[in-house]
Amino acid sequence: MKTEGNSHHVLSGAAAAAGPSSEAPAGVYTIDQLATAAGVPTRTVRLYQSVGVLDSPQRKGRIAVYSDEHLQRLQLIAKLQDRGLRLRAIRDALRHAQRGKLSIDDWLGLGDNLRTPWSEEAPMVLSEGELREHLGERPAGFIAALTRAGFLRQQGDGLPPTYTVPSPGLLDIGLKLHDAGVDIETSAEAVALIRKRLRRAASDLLAHFLKREGRGFARTRSARDVNEALAALRPAGSDAVRLVFAQEMERALRTAMERGTIPALDRRT
Repeated sequence: MKTEGNSHHVLSGAAAAAGPSSEAPAGVYTIDQLATAAGVPTRTVRLYQSVGVLDSPQRKGRIAVYSDEHLQRLQLIAKLQDRGLRLRAIRDALRHAQRGKLSIDDWLGLGDNLRTPWSEEAPMVLSEGELREHLGERPAGFIAALTRAGFLRQQGDGLPPTYTVPSPGLLDIGLKLHDAGVDIETSAEAVALIRKRLRRAASDLLAHFLKREGRGFARTRSARDVNEALAALRPAGSDAVRLVFAQEMERALRTAMERGTIPALDRRT
């Protein structure tokens, strides 16, 4: 801290010697002045330098001198942190930008695209009364069965209870299947089975597209082209999963019928 204070006085003294003003030259800062202008502690400036997101200052003798470019970089870091980025991600983005591989705007757009949900569904929170109204007439113990199966989560131990519905769509599917004679436990096990297979399929598909990046996926490896490809893939991927699943269910049912593993339908009228 003593060195910084001396640096501040030396720089101010140099400015005074150059003219009548006692202020530092425009766009020239000591570390304390830079931190004040950026609205961050001095130790934060040092931290950013140590992790590689802020360039080192120039030296004027024994004085560390910062410029407007340093101030603009600190302001950009603050904006990126407001977007939820950690210092490591900020460092990587800045390095790519400096190498001319992509702009910060393109990089941010890619990050936003990656974080965009593939489903518009959102969890619901329902009171006990709202939940019973949503469920309609159901047998005793039905809410407990939904909770055990993961379709519902009870919030706290208060009375009356409230419930979170993690996936309203899956709950409605479970209710439709229950109306058709499929119990909640069987539906939940089916969801778990589908999720397990699709989790692996999603990871394999992502690896496949990344391997083909710039050749069969996106025209180039730029963030803008990857963004466009992802935007097209989002609805197309969902449609493809539905179509392929329907085709494979038809195949599985046909095969099961041919092998006699599904009882023949009673054709009597």
